[in-house]
Amino acid sequence: HTFSEEWQPEVNLNLETKSHRIQDHVHEVVLSITATVSTNKKTAFLIEVHQAGLFAINGFKEDQLHHLLGSVCPNILFPYVREVISDIVMRGGFPQLILAPVNFDALYMQHMEKTAKQA
Repeated sequence: HTFSEEWQPEVNLNLETKSHRIQDHVHEVVLSITATVSTNKKTAFLIEVHQAGLFAINGFKEDQLHHLLGSVCPNILFPYVREVISDIVMRGGFPQLILAPVNFDALYMQHMEKTAKQA
């Protein structure tokens, strides 16, 4: 029935980033996005994408490195995740889903504030 109903999607996104050092100045950053799309209070589909990238980063202080890995690198990976999600959704027969841009700087700052409060 999902395909025959009027398409009024509600999109719920969960984003997560993880990073770890591969070599001295090489870091792997993984941006994970789970999108759950519902229409008329029924789940139409759930899609999960993990996009990884290797980043050679040198010459930054530790706090700058954390910012790069937690904000700048995910921002670089996001367009690829958005394209993959849009492509998979359309191949599944659903209307195109284009994710809005994400402010990774704001998310990073929120995470840092939350971490500071818990310490």
